[in-house]
Amino acid sequence: MGVDVHQHLWTPGFVEALRRRASPPRLDGWTLLLDGEPPYEVDPADHDPAERARRDAAAGLDLVLLSLSSPLGIEFLPPEESWPLVDAHHEGALALGAPYGAWAATCLSEPDPDRLAKDLDRGLAGLQIPAGAEPDDRLLDVLTERDLPLFVHPGPVASPPGLPGWWPAMVPYVQQMHAAWHRFHAVVRPRHPRLRVCFALLAGLAPLHSERLIARGGPRRGLVDPGCYVETSSYGPRAIDAIVRELGVDVVVNGSDAPYATAPDPGLGVAARHAVRVANPLRLLGRKETRT
Repeated sequence: MGVDVHQHLWTPGFVEALRRRASPPRLDGWTLLLDGEPPYEVDPADHDPAERARRDAAAGLDLVLLSLSSPLGIEFLPPEESWPLVDAHHEGALALGAPYGAWAATCLSEPDPDRLAKDLDRGLAGLQIPAGAEPDDRLLDVLTERDLPLFVHPGPVASPPGLPGWWPAMVPYVQQMHAAWHRFHAVVRPRHPRLRVCFALLAGLAPLHSERLIARGGPRRGLVDPGCYVETSSYGPRAIDAIVRELGVDVVVNGSDAPYATAPDPGLGVAARHAVRVANPLRLLGRKETRT
């Protein structure tokens, strides 16, 4: 069995919802238009459900969680604009069937805990929020009540002119995740001690800064938080090894960020590969591993 907790697949309904919009974020054909960014040509093959299913089967994946593209800024739109896109994401992902599941998304400009509860009760895996958002305690309470996790994903950024195309993914995304990791431990965890959380892209490697944190007056190393996970998208064996040395292998989970990247091999041996690809993500999701 293999689990990927982080993929993006724009289903036909979601694509049409983006095309119906008159202002960014929107699609003009397959050209993505966002505020503060140049037009981006989307490859339709990247969002072909049949093609994706073939790739995921070849990769040995039995469970794949689809994620709303938070950099589009959908969660921060006014409710009348946000909800049609969020609902289209949910409807399209749930209609795909196995091996696909999805993270719930929600409107953050006007949080609605009751609506989130109803969405989660349809079988969504947990809630995804953009890294730059201040988590709403009412939404996190809904997760805790259902014993479901939070997934923290990079949010929208503006691309400064004159910089290369990789800049947003390499600089502001990493900075967002770094800040979200420290904010969670300093502010959110004391209020929500039972909440499980997963940070995309190894939390921007924030856990590796523990020595500087201590030097600047932060808490000293203690027990690793077993409910605080990091996923591996866009990193490889060197970064994963460093994170494992800091946090241990039990909180590292497999994520690819497909179609923008592929899932790395942790490079730490068979037992660690099973932990990262199977045992750890299932524990994050509150599911039991079945052995055959």
